[in-house]
Amino acid sequence: MSNSSITLSDNDCLVNELTCYLQKDAVDIALTNMQHLEHKYDACYRAQQYHYQLPLGNLSLLELILYLPAKSSLVDARMAVVKAALIWHKTYLTQHKNNDNMSHNVLVFDIQCTDKGEEINKIKINNQQRQSLKRLTHGFGVRYFMEDLVVDMSDSMQQLQVFSWHDWQAILVSLQAPCELWRFLHYRLGQLQYSASNHVISFESEADLVTQFLHSPTLFRDAIAVDNALIKYEVQDEPNPALVAMTLAYKNKSTTAQMYHQHMAQAAALWSQLSTQMIEMLDAEVLDNADKETLGTKRCYWQQQLLDESLFSRHELVRTLYRHPKQAHGLQKEGYVVHQHSYESLGRHYVLIFYGQDVESQYSKQAIQPNLAKIAQDVASRLPIAELHHVIVLGIDFIDESNDTFIDIDLWIQPVDPMTQRERQLTKQLQRLNQQHKKQTANNLSASNNESMRMQLNLNIPARKTKS
Repeated sequence: MSNSSITLSDNDCLVNELTCYLQKDAVDIALTNMQHLEHKYDACYRAQQYHYQLPLGNLSLLELILYLPAKSSLVDARMAVVKAALIWHKTYLTQHKNNDNMSHNVLVFDIQCTDKGEEINKIKINNQQRQSLKRLTHGFGVRYFMEDLVVDMSDSMQQLQVFSWHDWQAILVSLQAPCELWRFLHYRLGQLQYSASNHVISFESEADLVTQFLHSPTLFRDAIAVDNALIKYEVQDEPNPALVAMTLAYKNKSTTAQMYHQHMAQAAALWSQLSTQMIEMLDAEVLDNADKETLGTKRCYWQQQLLDESLFSRHELVRTLYRHPKQAHGLQKEGYVVHQHSYESLGRHYVLIFYGQDVESQYSKQAIQPNLAKIAQDVASRLPIAELHHVIVLGIDFIDESNDTFIDIDLWIQPVDPMTQRERQLTKQLQRLNQQHKKQTANNLSASNNESMRMQLNLNIPARKTKS
């Protein structure tokens, strides 16, 4: 353990992204036997619980700060506080045992030390007076819970995963997306349980485990599932080449895997920035038509849809944007449309409309911007995806100013009702007819090179309802 100043920002991108998933204000928590600990070590503490409703499940986060004089026994104090947190957590789970939702429970333990004993008393009066405090760099690996503080990992109740403040911040910086954080916590819990049952140290540090997680081909498992479903629904004809290439590179531990990882990390950060920009523009547009409460709810709801994208999904969306400057001049002048699908959630579909530079073109900003909602509703009624739940329309304008290029994006998000059983049946019938027609056409072409009359099927996807 060592003292250090703050080396990572409290305002990391993922920290900000998690804010829109927060269910309520933080709740102050009183830990058992902490009065005795405070007196013994001349310390004080603050514990707050946060609840986040992430797309994949609930994240319950207990943030615990221990203010401690440097002369105190750091090892003993840390052990005592972790034990107190584990006791509180067990009681909390007992009181909430009827909650069957998927959840992860996390303790982030921050130790702040000072060489001046009287500074601790000041903290009790004014929590802002912390000029002389330094964060203690420490960590909780598998070894700690196997050798120092033995925990029953076979307990069927949800485990409390413990992190130091520095490790937690580093994890957020590395993972970048809420869905990746959720999957990492699931992955880490599995590693802890494996170590306990097999009496082996599966990882030495959180940094090693995050690297291992981010360079595993399982990172693309959900994207592959979505990709296969899109082919099944005939939204696309073949597997996504980028997904195939990345998965193989990670599986074979190719030298290009690191390059792919850097590309995804850069794309994730840019998508986060663009999402913030889009939401801020949305506020300005609807401010006159909504009260503050309605505006805040809509803002969070739309922001969640944009941020609920994996590293690979963000990579594909940003890659689509990057292609625009390389398009032919004529295409940029007239404008064009690109359909893209979320690779995190089957049923979230993107329509990217690149505005034409010609104000008279079909896809000019003047023609498209007022009709984003109508476009979203029309696309929602035609997509043959039974799981469709949102259509996101982006009106994209590339602006060149003083040799710099800026991206201005208009946004509309259209919720979609799930297909009825009748709509599902009709969709499947139409898919079968399409497949039969394609097969019949191929057989006819192979049987004869002579031009012959071929039946053309005019198939319309049954219209479906959209939420207003």
